[in-house]
Amino acid sequence: MSEQTQGFRFASSFQAGELLSSVGYLPSVEISSILFLADRLKKPILVEGPAGTGKTELAKSTAKALGARLIRLQCHEGIDESKALYEWNYKKQLLHIQADRRSESWKEVEANIFSEEFLLERPLLQAIRAKDPVVLLIDEVDRVEIETEALLLEVLSDYQISIPELGTVVANQIPLVFLTSNNTRELSEALKRRCLFLFLDYPDKEREMEIVLSKVPGVSKMLADSIVSFVGSLRELDLKKRPSISETLDWALTLVNLGLDEVDESVAKNTLNVLLKYRSDIVKASKGILSS
Repeated sequence: MSEQTQGFRFASSFQAGELLSSVGYLPSVEISSILFLADRLKKPILVEGPAGTGKTELAKSTAKALGARLIRLQCHEGIDESKALYEWNYKKQLLHIQADRRSESWKEVEANIFSEEFLLERPLLQAIRAKDPVVLLIDEVDRVEIETEALLLEVLSDYQISIPELGTVVANQIPLVFLTSNNTRELSEALKRRCLFLFLDYPDKEREMEIVLSKVPGVSKMLADSIVSFVGSLRELDLKKRPSISETLDWALTLVNLGLDEVDESVAKNTLNVLLKYRSDIVKASKGILSS
């Protein structure tokens, strides 16, 4: 029986890595392996790590590589089932009730208004009801309250959602699910138990150079080396926000557009605001690195 017949997305971890590379995401062996296993074990991937290390981009690139639709739930404090799962279209229900005043049976009216016609799907329900290939991204899950995690557990364990008025909605397919976390708070054991775990840290120098050379047109190997070395030294400082990979790329593009082929103290000082986004960090970097 072929892999396609069995319904797997990836024939091997190597193929998973190749697909990601084909859309411009350079995966490590660990990333390729966890992606392959998540597909085989039908488990979500919990991706933790500092902000700006490519967690969200991994989900986006996977969707692109698979030709799948990306469905994103952006988590925030106070999010509830009406934003994550579903809600009823109350305005439309009210209009229907007003138009159906001739009906003598409330049960009949109630049955009509709590039907598919009045159901508004939110990201989690959209993902499990989809008939086309989808990748579900639950972004920054650590920003929700602990109680709100319970909304996710039924979906992530059984791939189903209970709607009291309609019954249990079972998934048409099991989507590939990514949960990202900046680790601002500890997630519950129940949530972690349902996921495969992947930690994305800032890349080492060789890997970040590879990313810069592949993403920034016109950058020389010598300039890329200087850029990555300088950014690495910044990340060793006690900063409010360390430079992300995307900010490394922005800085590289800045230097290329300025026609520069090396990083010296003057260049770094005049362009630090591309890498650092807090005045206190710029001052600290200027004192800690550029004056040394």
